[in-house]
Amino acid sequence: MGSYAYAAPESVAEAVALLGEHARQGSRVQLLAGGTDLLVQMRGLDKEPRTLVDVKKIADVNRLEIGATETFIGAAIPSAVLNEHEDLKALFPGLLEAADLIGSTQIQGRASVGGNLCNASPAGDSIPAMIACAAVCVIAGANGTRELPVEQFLTGVGSNALAADELLVGLKLPNPGASASSAYLRFIPRTEMDIAVAGCGVAMAFDSAGVCTSARVAIGAVAPTALLVPAAAEALIGTSVDAAALAAAGAACTQAASPISDKRGTADYRRKVVAVLCRRAAQIAKDRALS
Repeated sequence: MGSYAYAAPESVAEAVALLGEHARQGSRVQLLAGGTDLLVQMRGLDKEPRTLVDVKKIADVNRLEIGATETFIGAAIPSAVLNEHEDLKALFPGLLEAADLIGSTQIQGRASVGGNLCNASPAGDSIPAMIACAAVCVIAGANGTRELPVEQFLTGVGSNALAADELLVGLKLPNPGASASSAYLRFIPRTEMDIAVAGCGVAMAFDSAGVCTSARVAIGAVAPTALLVPAAAEALIGTSVDAAALAAAGAACTQAASPISDKRGTADYRRKVVAVLCRRAAQIAKDRALS
């Protein structure tokens, strides 16, 4: 392994100053929250010197707050903590079931949805669920704080919109109203502990007559980044989410996908599977919303 330095700032301001200093010097920095992706990368081919900036001591990235209209989830909160929070499960079942798919029980004790997002894998399970739930990134930098929808945070395979002197503080999610819910599904070759061949997150709200009034559909592992699919949402809104609407939403996901072929599935297979996942996740979200 190469030469590594370590720093553990205790505030957002201290972390931003540290990142800015390294950016001005042109020296490499990597942020460490749970480290479940970073530690694997460090043992791979990339052994160049760097400074690891451990953000776990920063209160803001560990803050979990459910307000009257929105919820804040700190970027470094382990998935295991989120998965045991009953209020979060009730508000955002799609995001929580996605977080529960990230690694083993041991990994979830360290891994965070914020880290899953920053790692920007096309197959990151929590990312389509975040997008479906309209999550917004809260980003801190030298010029203050800015916000960016999750679907705009992703810029490519393994890359995101953070500047060299910025860090992800957390995620803001609007709390769903009555008769609203979400779901996430993925397909993997094995029964567990595998990378998604395709994934789909759906969030919907309904009126008193059972008609869908709003929807968001996002797909993962079928393009360089997770994608919001407005056409799939449009197919659901204004309907009772019947078989025809589900089929149209699934077809829209197939149309939006631009997958690769690899040992886990061909591009054509992925296009078919993502449509199936959309139909099933939408049905689950509907059942939850109207139960």
